Amino acid sequence: MEEDTGALPRKESFSEWYNEILWRAEIMDVRYPVKGLYVWYPHGFGIRKRAYGILRDLMDRDHAETMFPLLIPKTEFMKEAEHIKGFEDEVYWVTHGGRNELDVPLALRPTSETAIYPMYALWIRSHTDLPLKLYQVVNTFRYETKHTRPLIRLREITSFKEAHTVHASWEEAAAQVEVALGLYKEFYDTLRVPVILSRRPDWDKFPGADYTIAVDTIMPDGKTLQIGTVHMLGDHFSRTYAITYEDANGEQQYGYQTCYGISERSIAAVVSVHGDDKGLVLPPAVAPIEIVVVPIIVGKRRDEVLASATALESELRDAGFAVKLDARDMRPGAKYYHWEMRGVPLRVEVGPRDVDANTVVAVTRTGKKTTLDRRGVVEGITSVLSTFGEDLSQAARQAMAARITAVATLEETAEAVKSGVAVVHWCGSQECAEKIEAAVDASIIGSDIRSDLIAVSDGPCVVCGGEGRSALVARTY
Repeated sequence: MEEDTGALPRKESFSEWYNEILWRAEIMDVRYPVKGLYVWYPHGFGIRKRAYGILRDLMDRDHAETMFPLLIPKTEFMKEAEHIKGFEDEVYWVTHGGRNELDVPLALRPTSETAIYPMYALWIRSHTDLPLKLYQVVNTFRYETKHTRPLIRLREITSFKEAHTVHASWEEAAAQVEVALGLYKEFYDTLRVPVILSRRPDWDKFPGADYTIAVDTIMPDGKTLQIGTVHMLGDHFSRTYAITYEDANGEQQYGYQTCYGISERSIAAVVSVHGDDKGLVLPPAVAPIEIVVVPIIVGKRRDEVLASATALESELRDAGFAVKLDARDMRPGAKYYHWEMRGVPLRVEVGPRDVDANTVVAVTRTGKKTTLDRRGVVEGITSVLSTFGEDLSQAARQAMAARITAVATLEETAEAVKSGVAVVHWCGSQECAEKIEAAVDASIIGSDIRSDLIAVSDGPCVVCGGEGRSALVARTY
């Protein structure tokens, strides 16, 4: 790809900034000739690979990875009426095989409950088969009619991690919901992305679920981005698909289920929360290249400096870092621009003076410069990267806190949602929620809030004055 050296739009113009950074930082190419389908550049896919490696490690603690088919027979897909009603406008249907019309149309999975649960009914026989905890990372398809946006609103979700569990009781399934939320919180802590957990209103829960708890972050423009959901399904689907087990007394019982998912919106969050006016800023844990070594070539000492830089690259790679030596015949400033745009966490410079002093200069992506002794360089760089990651977390938390406003009136709510999230007291009724939405052009997105950045309290509903509890009002992606 030809290097672009023009100025990136300022991040305060977030939509323009986001669209530009996707191609300049080589994350996604939007030019694929089908609306809502996008192509990962290798660098973007490298970020995805690292992030999903973290996610798989978390899931593999007590889940097993699997893979179910993409195509779902209409006969199975249509069994669960409430679930289907939630997706019927979004389904792609395969109606022909070659020139022959299929006897049973096949849906491209919008989500996999109706593909997985008929098999669970075959696999589960006894209470000794429970709990069953499986997950897969697959593509899903939804005929999205709203404005599509790479990584955020897609017609092909390329990176859908969905877990599906079955338990012997409602209480065990509810406990699994909390386990899943803990895993997701740990995942986003590693990505240095602050999140808010909240329970979606009943009219906005997953179709067929008892309740849904969502994981949201706040984007630079103040809108919220849902970057994970956990659904308590109860015995809703097990009754539809006859997922039963024989208990210890020999009685047949229905299983209780959960499901939970994360998509490439997780990558959109990393891009958006951490990026700046120079480009990407990647947490070390998800950076395909954690360290770039840049030799500063001056005059006759070229070979000496290059040899020192090459030795440093080997030492850092042997220590387990993802490192790259940039020995291209380019000015150092052009190299700096290239790697800053792509978000590399640390640049290590080696010049003639560094060779003489047995030092290197380490510069973080956010500009913090440290001179390190060459003899303890691995320990020094480990410390610098650790501090850099903590600094990203702190900066992201501060930015989120600045976009959260506790309000007491609809007027204050309307003002707050222009640039962030309003925390209001709400009685829980859909009628009041609709009045809030009409008055402020934003939605009640959640209650039962879990965030150490938000003080939850009781108070009079902002609409009716009845008994209320803190809830989130926001504009959403």
